[in-house]
Amino acid sequence: MLPVSKILVPVDFSERSVAAVHYARNLACHFHAELILVHGLPPIPYAMGGFEFGGVVMTDAFAERLPEARKELDEFLANELAGMKVTRIVLEGDPAQMIVEHAHGAGVDLIVIPTHGYGPFRRFLLGSVTAKVLHDADCPVLTGVHLEEGPILKTTAPRKILCAVDLGPQSEKVVRWADQMAQEFQGELVVVHAMSLGETHSEEMFDPEWRVALEERIREKLDDVLAGAHTKATIVTESGNPAEVVNCAAQRFQSDLAVIGRSEAAGMFGRLRTNAYSIIRQSPCPVVSV
Repeated sequence: MLPVSKILVPVDFSERSVAAVHYARNLACHFHAELILVHGLPPIPYAMGGFEFGGVVMTDAFAERLPEARKELDEFLANELAGMKVTRIVLEGDPAQMIVEHAHGAGVDLIVIPTHGYGPFRRFLLGSVTAKVLHDADCPVLTGVHLEEGPILKTTAPRKILCAVDLGPQSEKVVRWADQMAQEFQGELVVVHAMSLGETHSEEMFDPEWRVALEERIREKLDDVLAGAHTKATIVTESGNPAEVVNCAAQRFQSDLAVIGRSEAAGMFGRLRTNAYSIIRQSPCPVVSV
């Protein structure tokens, strides 16, 4: 069973936040998980009235803004979330660092965050912040442009799951997570790998049978990954730009969720390190980075 007991959602009160909370609420209901809503108050520069205490710049303005922010957060979707276990927290500080540190400290199992926000708190959900959360967070992060489309995701359950792997050391872990999600929702799992010419020797490029041989080798490696994850899935291998291959496959299989991998040590790994954001921006469905 997929261990999801705490789900964190950054909130800036925009429609994008509403949509993200709707999506997270559906997952929290399924997993009987606690929903943690975090609202951030941007720090006020030292020159504008901040004072240092214990190595941290504090502000009188933050204390003044805190009651109003807490009230607004307490009222945010209060009726829709009634009866659920919901924790609402207001923090001040660097947006990405605040999200990552609180998620780590609270033992969060999943962060749900749109790619962008807008309004006075838009800094919290800008692409650069999301990218930093993707890079630094210890837990899986679910994001995507479609989280910004509100009602479309209110009743969606991820029953068609696409898992992109680059055959790096984290591939089994990523496939295992995607497979557990598919099992949770009685869904279908598709594993896709984007082949590049770098996976073959230069002399093979001129051999009419090189592509067939390459595909066979890649499929054998993918079979090993699936065996290591103790699961079965539909396998797709195609040559081309990883983001385009992954997103074309997501469209073809009408995927509800895509799963990509991260290195435990340094953010996105392999080709996904450079293509992860492109996958997220182009994906026809939300993307979980594991």
